[in-house]
Amino acid sequence: MPSLSFASREEMLLNENWSFRFVHQVQKDSPRRIDLPHTWNAQDALSGKQDYYRGTGIYEKNISVSSGWKGKRLFLRFEGVNTVAQVFVNDSYAGEHRGGYGAFVFEITDMVEYGADNKLTVRVSNAPDAGIMPLVGDFNFYGGIYRNVYLLLTDEACISPLDYASPGVYLIQRNVTKENAGIEVAVMLSNSGKDTPVDVCIRIWDGDRLILEKSQGATLPAAAVNMPVSVDISIPKPHLWNGRKDPFMYTAEVTLISAGRETDRVVQPLGLRFCHVDAEKGFFLNGEPLKLRGVCRHQDRPETGNALRPGHHREDMDIMLEMGVNAIRLSHYPQDAYFLEMLDKAGIVSWAEIPFVGPGGYMDQGFVNSPSFRENGREQLKELIRQQYNHPSICFWGLFNELKTYGDNPAEYVAELNKLAHDEDPTRMTTSASFLEDGNELNKITDLIAWNKYYGWYGGSPEGLARWADGIHKAFPQYRTGISEYGAGASILHQQDAPEAVNASGWWHPEIVQTHYHIETWKIIAEREYIWGSFLWNMFDFGAAHRTEGDRPGINDKGLVTFDRKVKKDAFYFYKANWNREAPFVYIANRRHTERTSAKTGITVFSNMPETELFVNGKSLGRKRPDKYAVFTWDDVTLRKGSNTISVKGYEKKSVCTDSVVWTVR
Repeated sequence: MPSLSFASREEMLLNENWSFRFVHQVQKDSPRRIDLPHTWNAQDALSGKQDYYRGTGIYEKNISVSSGWKGKRLFLRFEGVNTVAQVFVNDSYAGEHRGGYGAFVFEITDMVEYGADNKLTVRVSNAPDAGIMPLVGDFNFYGGIYRNVYLLLTDEACISPLDYASPGVYLIQRNVTKENAGIEVAVMLSNSGKDTPVDVCIRIWDGDRLILEKSQGATLPAAAVNMPVSVDISIPKPHLWNGRKDPFMYTAEVTLISAGRETDRVVQPLGLRFCHVDAEKGFFLNGEPLKLRGVCRHQDRPETGNALRPGHHREDMDIMLEMGVNAIRLSHYPQDAYFLEMLDKAGIVSWAEIPFVGPGGYMDQGFVNSPSFRENGREQLKELIRQQYNHPSICFWGLFNELKTYGDNPAEYVAELNKLAHDEDPTRMTTSASFLEDGNELNKITDLIAWNKYYGWYGGSPEGLARWADGIHKAFPQYRTGISEYGAGASILHQQDAPEAVNASGWWHPEIVQTHYHIETWKIIAEREYIWGSFLWNMFDFGAAHRTEGDRPGINDKGLVTFDRKVKKDAFYFYKANWNREAPFVYIANRRHTERTSAKTGITVFSNMPETELFVNGKSLGRKRPDKYAVFTWDDVTLRKGSNTISVKGYEKKSVCTDSVVWTVR
């Protein structure tokens, strides 16, 4: 479902019964039936084929247009098409959209034949284009119509769907405190008929209780496209959206009335909150400090690529909530509106960003100083902000990831984007993900700055993060410093006794190395109040066709959960023990190392319970209390030859939790 909630307007999902072919397939029997969402790269990109198909596909569908719709306005809304979409109605060109992650809308009122079937054609290309973000990226650029498509019907006078595919309503939180919330409701109106007197009515609901109603009259001129009408409202003693503690939201209902008749209505969430970041004390939500325990997320799965269904998004959210996540970086592009709605409802503080992505450790550039590229970046930033403006979970707009400054230096352009972001939305902070040296000019532009740091994976040791963080905080005390990425790869098929250093680019990624990395790295982050937020890389394994490492090509295995979401790696349970205090559990780490050659071993348990007891082959090795980071350890445990049953019990008052594994010593 989209981010908008429609009432008097009609909305029809157009996902079923499309035909698809590649552009080179011109024979009449070439098209095959598909349903949306769809990508043509689910197989080749995810098999590790580095030159997966990046070209053009043709989608077609017949839509029946009722003769009873005459006098209505018809719009096509696409939630996401990667990367360039050219839309045709009855073989006539309706418009083009350039950019793979934002929604877009075209009006087709004058292009359809009423009382008949009308042919809808979408020509889609994911071919590399130097004029479109992103140019590069450590992820797959799946081609296709991979999100929902809708047909929208409105009256001639309506709340505009044409303002960068936004809801046409902006809930601008001008001044929110615990005592009072001052809000400007900006409504964009559109009209295809004659000059029309209208009233814009604002209603604010607390559940089923109407707490505020206010109207503003206006004359809507003929042919108006995005005419703004603003209504100022105030809510005393507001119930605030307070993250995971209390993700409360009002409902804002905006109604357009003409000649005493409701002609349109849009409903949006209204989560009132205020936040800031202090260079010494970190992130504050509603005046209270909040340690942001964040993850990054890519939007793909095996078999389906990026063509996700609602159930996929819900499963991802459930896994994140189980681990105790309270923040997310939506890397490296705008993500599905349905997922954003869940973030609002769950109270997860979010960083949303445009796909301005540099090459990181790979070749090529992420910035081309050309008019077409610069304009496309501006357009994608406007889309991001206007489409996602009303989501209370979003507290930061992200402007770039891992850009370099040799050749075409993007610093001046990033400054332009930073100004544009504040012009579009003066209520939120901007941030970026850097990997450049600390004093680089690119690190000084956005309100906040964060770094992608992999000490202990790409060389060095986790302790290097502590030295770096303390060094930059001392040298640049004015920086509001975050950690935008940190992580290590792991295959659940790769097991060994101890966390010895490995080649990150090699084919051996033992799970125990990832576990050790995250234990040591989280200690460093948790102990530094000035780090305003940290976002581990990555919540889930994801597709990256150029990757040749781990247990198979084509996968970035830094996720704490496997690509198919079936296995939560050991490090997941370390974070769960530290971040989720509400669901008691115990977990034996290194559990998949079932075939062992040494009888001597250490045993590590993660638990959010205050006391655990270890048993080896039924014999108790005693009770222990955790260290500061919910880790229980028993050193130099002796196993017998053959099969061994290791079990643990966790105790908290009258609650008892258990876990067990079987290890064999050869």
